[in-house]
Amino acid sequence: MKKFDLNIEKILENWETFHAIRELIANALDEQLLTRTKEVEILKKNYSWVIRDFGRGLKYSHLTQNENQEKLSNTSVIGKFGIGLKDAFATFDRKGVSVTAKSKHSQISMCKSEKEGFKDIMTLHAIIEEPIDPYFTGTEFELNGVTDNDIEKAKELFLKFSNENIIESTKQGQVVEKKGVFGNIYINGVKVAEEENFLFSYNITVLNAPIKKALNRERSNVGRSAYTASVKKILLASSSKDVAQILAKDLTNIDRGTAHDELMWIDIQEHSVKILNQQGKYLFVTSFEAMEHPDMIDQAKNSSHEVIVIPENLKDKIHNATDLSGEPIIDIGQFVSNYNDSFKFKFIEPYQLNHSEKDIYKFTQKILGLLGHQPLKVKAIKISSTMRNDFFSDVETLGCWDEETESIVLSRKTLNTLAEYSGTLLHELTHATTGHTDVTRAFETSLTKAIGNLCEQILIK
Repeated sequence: MKKFDLNIEKILENWETFHAIRELIANALDEQLLTRTKEVEILKKNYSWVIRDFGRGLKYSHLTQNENQEKLSNTSVIGKFGIGLKDAFATFDRKGVSVTAKSKHSQISMCKSEKEGFKDIMTLHAIIEEPIDPYFTGTEFELNGVTDNDIEKAKELFLKFSNENIIESTKQGQVVEKKGVFGNIYINGVKVAEEENFLFSYNITVLNAPIKKALNRERSNVGRSAYTASVKKILLASSSKDVAQILAKDLTNIDRGTAHDELMWIDIQEHSVKILNQQGKYLFVTSFEAMEHPDMIDQAKNSSHEVIVIPENLKDKIHNATDLSGEPIIDIGQFVSNYNDSFKFKFIEPYQLNHSEKDIYKFTQKILGLLGHQPLKVKAIKISSTMRNDFFSDVETLGCWDEETESIVLSRKTLNTLAEYSGTLLHELTHATTGHTDVTRAFETSLTKAIGNLCEQILIK
């Protein structure tokens, strides 16, 4: 038997028993990860609790305070500096917990003893004894004096034992389904903070400088400023529909003032829209647009689009933008453009018109004659029983200039009266010849000129 001075008197007096248990679990999980051995065991044997890994086994040299080069070179492990185990032993001693570590290398227990050469100083020593089983696999810590609650509180500090489901893994970390009131912030699987108004929990696996600076021996009370950038990177690296749908659902709460904190970040709002747009049929509109254009909303729903209400400040960000696959994001303008492109007219041949409609349609060439001629770019004037909706106007669509087919298309309804037919035809001819759109000064000027020319023709004759 040998005694190994840990050089500890009093340390980390604010630590509770579950903090010390956390360190044993963290070391076991690190060893499992480094050696790719089977799952860590945490179980109760009679009145003792046992924590066991199946790695290489604890040595007395692991009790020195020393940077572990193997762990420093692996970004996925929890421990780094070789002091967590000593802190745990010190806390167990202070709390009256008996601890024994068993491996193929030795059996280690704790006692208080005089510091060599200084009888007035009592320090914590590790008692190093020969192994009971030289073929034992891994390291087993046996704890006497800890409660079931201590064990559960320690396990709750690990994502692995939290019962929180990982929704998506990214290169920056993991988006985790939140259980309960608080969103948890984990670093390499160890809980370091809680967020009352977060939508998700997060496991950060890429540690930036602010996080490294903020991490202390206790791995607790890490401030939001240290991990905000990392949480954003995780969300911006996500591409799953599950994450996007949860974010998008919370978008609608922004106007109500009840949205979670992640949705206060405009780049996260924009990213959630980009994911959704790629994953299915969605229409993104503001609440004002939804109220102003109910017919368009109905058309979207009838065509199997899910309508997502977005805040006003997001509207300009997604206009003319593309999703993660490079496809246009479907806002109100893009939806109308897509609708127009996909619309199919039901054309009616002149012989299919009824008697009164034919009488009016016969005036087509005379109307064109009053204008001087049929514009060269207008290849045909067609009648359709169906017309595209004009979602931005309360006026029923009676005609349109279809640039793709170089045709003026007039609704069959215009053939009810000669005035309506000739007026609509004149309107669309102006669109065709000028290229100007409705409700513009240029179009109004062109239409006024056309009416003036027409009146001049009639009055002179």
